[in-house]
Amino acid sequence: MSVPRSVALERTLYTLAAPVLAAAPTLYPDSPVNTVVQLAGVAGLGGWFLAYKSDGLGAGRKILRWSPLVAAAAIDVAARHTIGWGPYCLDGLLAAGWAAAGLLVLPFSRHTRRHHRPALAAPAPAPQMQAVPEPSPAQPDDGADNFTRQVRWLWENRGLPGRTIVIKATPHPGMPMDLSLLLRAAEPGRPISGLTEEAVAAAFGVDVTDVRIEEVGRQYGREGGPGWKEVHVTPDMNEQRRKAPTDHEWWADRIGQAGGPVPGSQFVRKVREHGRRVTHYIAQVPDEMGEPRVNRHTLAAALKTKYDEGRLFVTVDGNQVLVSLWDTSPLGQVFPATRELLTPDKDGRWVTGYLGNGQPARNRVYTDRGAAHGLFVAPSGGGKTQLMALHVAADALFGAVVMLATEAPDEKTAVLGSHTARYGVGALYMIRLLRVLNALMEIRGEMVWEDGQVHDWDPNLPGCPYRMLSAYLDEFLSAARDGLFGAEIMDLAERVSVKGRKYGVGLKVAGQSIYVQDGFTQLLCENLRENCIPVVLKVAPKKVGDMFKALGISSENTPDPLPRSFSPAEAGRIDRVMRGEPEPPSDSNTGGAGWIVEAKQPDVLRTLFMDFKAGIDGYFPDTIETLTAHEIRELEARDLWFDWTEPPRPGEFGPEPKDDEYGDEEAPAKGGNRRSGGGKPATRRDTVTSPRQALEAIKNLSRT
Repeated sequence: MSVPRSVALERTLYTLAAPVLAAAPTLYPDSPVNTVVQLAGVAGLGGWFLAYKSDGLGAGRKILRWSPLVAAAAIDVAARHTIGWGPYCLDGLLAAGWAAAGLLVLPFSRHTRRHHRPALAAPAPAPQMQAVPEPSPAQPDDGADNFTRQVRWLWENRGLPGRTIVIKATPHPGMPMDLSLLLRAAEPGRPISGLTEEAVAAAFGVDVTDVRIEEVGRQYGREGGPGWKEVHVTPDMNEQRRKAPTDHEWWADRIGQAGGPVPGSQFVRKVREHGRRVTHYIAQVPDEMGEPRVNRHTLAAALKTKYDEGRLFVTVDGNQVLVSLWDTSPLGQVFPATRELLTPDKDGRWVTGYLGNGQPARNRVYTDRGAAHGLFVAPSGGGKTQLMALHVAADALFGAVVMLATEAPDEKTAVLGSHTARYGVGALYMIRLLRVLNALMEIRGEMVWEDGQVHDWDPNLPGCPYRMLSAYLDEFLSAARDGLFGAEIMDLAERVSVKGRKYGVGLKVAGQSIYVQDGFTQLLCENLRENCIPVVLKVAPKKVGDMFKALGISSENTPDPLPRSFSPAEAGRIDRVMRGEPEPPSDSNTGGAGWIVEAKQPDVLRTLFMDFKAGIDGYFPDTIETLTAHEIRELEARDLWFDWTEPPRPGEFGPEPKDDEYGDEEAPAKGGNRRSGGGKPATRRDTVTSPRQALEAIKNLSRT
């Protein structure tokens, strides 16, 4: 039997080195041979250390390979420190044992030949050819490849499911169990009617979900139609798709499937913005499907969130859809107001807040039709005063004259009023302001511009002799219900909403409702809505539908109610229940959250935050603009420009009635519901829309 050369060489070296290793330390203690042996042992120790620290395989094999050098150095050191040959000739015995171990183990030659040792004991087995199935009577041999013939044999043994035969079988690369079949009816000219996914799955021993049957279209050189089917059996692909799907596969299976959150949609791309901590998913539907249909609640479930957490926002643009999933709700964040954001640009637009998708939400101080009106709706604590303060600052930074009237005193409103040309409280103050606005429309309609002509107000037309005027009416509906001045307040506000824009007069109405039945006239509501960008904050869920219907929003575009809180629920509720502990208080952080209605569909936003406690002076210009001297003179001539906080002046609201005109009845209070110059009660139009209001109208008539 032949011995490999490396084995013979290693055995020879062990045989020759053993006598030298035993004799050199005893006979020649200072010989260089001892130094060489000890250096070899140090090298072996280094090899041990490197093998121990290595992360690769074969550390034990490497340690065994270096063992002869380390053992030889140890024997050499021991022999130098024994007397003579040592007790019982120990030096010779150790050297002989070292050589015998090397001859037996052969660490160097055996381990270096690990990958290419020939098998000498047995001859290589002869390759076995795989049996090729015999052609079957149902499917005669047509020169098909070996894989197709094997599938045909299996198909026939399974009873030809659906009375079909296999024309072609194609394996899927990289998927050992996946294949596609081209099937034809066993009887030519007959349709395939009995083939089901269950039958195919049973034939191949896979799940029904791993089988897909498709129609076969006619191609050049091949028939098609109901007598043909194409079957895809994909257990490997489906298993991989379930465990580690790609973005396209995940979207198709969870989002775009029939009955899914966005049925028919096809994934386009995924974008992650680490700075803003938001993930965007972009998809589209075929053009023939029109606008994507989005079920936001099932979409939230597919994205492993809850719809009322405020983290999910959907934007539809034509046949495309953008799904934005935030790590934390952007509506729960605080966006500090800055003077830069509040300063209108050349088009009169400024930033009111930020939408749920991260875009800045902008409002405007004027439109292409003139001065912009305003409509702010929010319940108590919804952030209405904050929103109104943002608009007042934007108007002031634009250079407009700002006046503010509120029905009831308020701490923040009073601070805000210090930055306006005029500020006052009560229905009396509000009606005087509205009378001035109506008079100014007449005065400005006669003021000549620099070109000697009279024009409608246009911020882009040079030579305007007056400034834009913004009048803010807070808690407007409460003032409009006032028994003495309410009817005229509503009537005057309606006039300003119709014509004020042409004279640079913007009417900004703030309140808790915009319902006609609550006091608004239909005309006032329509004029404000058409000439402003309404903002609605924190509406009660039951009022959302009616509120947006009053704003002219169609039912299909009516948004869902906002959640009661945008803070995520604190984990560990089950543990708290088991311990009998109370739930932590919910953080009601929805102030300033709501909708801005610039287009046909409301967009969710969070308004900027103006810190009243830290002071708001920095948001406003140093100079407070007021009316021109000409305007003030004209108003004084009409007896309208004075201290509006004074009690009603004699004759201000009509001729003073004589006491004997009422007989024994109590005379009405001074400054009753009469207009100056007319003496005729101002009737409220389009306001009697409920039994309660009709009863009040009857009572008013009974007093006259």
